[in-house]
Amino acid sequence: MRGPLTQPELPITRTRAQVFDDLVLDAVERLERVWARELANVEFLVEDVPRVPPGVTSEDGIPFSRLEASASGQARIIVYRRPVEIRTKEPEEMALLVYDTVVEEVANLLGLEPETVDPEA
Repeated sequence: MRGPLTQPELPITRTRAQVFDDLVLDAVERLERVWARELANVEFLVEDVPRVPPGVTSEDGIPFSRLEASASGQARIIVYRRPVEIRTKEPEEMALLVYDTVVEEVANLLGLEPETVDPEA
């Protein structure tokens, strides 16, 4: 939204959530080039933080992502924005961690090693 404080020729900054969504989308699109058929029915989501079950402590670690089945049985990969943001300092580092996280979950889904899903990851 532009208002009296933003001149029309200046770009509006994207929120951290929008930037993170784009990183996840980029990771998914990169993997779909090779695994399009396998990922055709997979839903990719971004949530701010994971729901932590009772009894889980910080010593158990905070996940960056989760693989689950939706109510319809469709595979769903959820990437958690805040744990990734907190763990990284630079945009390039965040992009790499997001990509590695998505690769790991896709590998889990397909029953493969992450190196098989993307040898460069």
